[in-house]
Amino acid sequence: MKALRTHAVGGPETLTLDEVDAPVAGPGQVVVAVKACAINFPDTLMIRDMYQFKPQRPFAPGGEVSGVIESVGEGVTQWKAGDRVIGMCGNGGLAEKVVLDAGRMFPLPEGVSFETGASLLMTYGTTIHGLKDRGHIKAGETMLVLGAAGGVGISAIELGKAYGTRVIAAVSSEEKAAAAREAGADDVVIYGRPPFDKDQSKALADAFKAACGPNGADIVYDIVGGDYSEPAVRAIAWEGRFLVVGFPAGIAKLPLNLTLLKSCDVCGVFWGAFTAREPQKNAEHVAELFDLLKAGKINPRVSARFPLERGGEALALLADRKAVGKVVVTME
Repeated sequence: MKALRTHAVGGPETLTLDEVDAPVAGPGQVVVAVKACAINFPDTLMIRDMYQFKPQRPFAPGGEVSGVIESVGEGVTQWKAGDRVIGMCGNGGLAEKVVLDAGRMFPLPEGVSFETGASLLMTYGTTIHGLKDRGHIKAGETMLVLGAAGGVGISAIELGKAYGTRVIAAVSSEEKAAAAREAGADDVVIYGRPPFDKDQSKALADAFKAACGPNGADIVYDIVGGDYSEPAVRAIAWEGRFLVVGFPAGIAKLPLNLTLLKSCDVCGVFWGAFTAREPQKNAEHVAELFDLLKAGKINPRVSARFPLERGGEALALLADRKAVGKVVVTME
């Protein structure tokens, strides 16, 4: 079978399409014939050895897949060959077949495409955990979303609206602003590229405050980090919740006196660890996401599709922060 693999530390251009042996399911595992693999920002970090987990090389990136079960291993009774599934694999998804743990998969309902299924777990899973478990979201609140036009950002806009909040989307271009509005954002702030000097940082904070209104943002959903984080904290409401989700713009350094002055919480959102620690609660979240999908309240937007041999281009699109919505690699 074919797999797009990394053999040495580097960017997407270093990936090679290799012919490898097909995997075999061990106890508690299944082999899935991959139909679609969604690309996420951790994939771009993993091949550069910049992520928390560093798989042994060579390996295929891609941690979120959809497909059809080809075979099941010993002890697996809840799945059978032919079942349509979505699942998380950490890495290995950019291949024609992948081994998944039986407990890290969910059935893909009939009528839901493989591309949509592959685009649901990591983005919307992260956000439903962040907003409900960490952000304690309530109807009538205001939420500011940084990096609001990517896959995670659009999931935050849609789920924020589904839960009855006013959503302010912060993005880096007019094209991304249009995508955020289409997803349901009530207002949009377009910011420049860092680094920001003191005056630029203050101007961005003022723009956030103006968009959020006099009370500020009850929730800040920070997907980008870097120089964007401090201006957002300055626009947070009294007893607001600042959710730390990702760092494509770099790890922010926050002046902690702001958290005192705002009496706000700074909360980490580590969805991967949450799924391992609380699998039942995660399963409940996934069931809720499928209900929201069926009701038309969420809809993963796949903006770019690539065949497996061009999977490096998919990672580059995300690494360069040019992606709008989800980017998916398909096997057919």
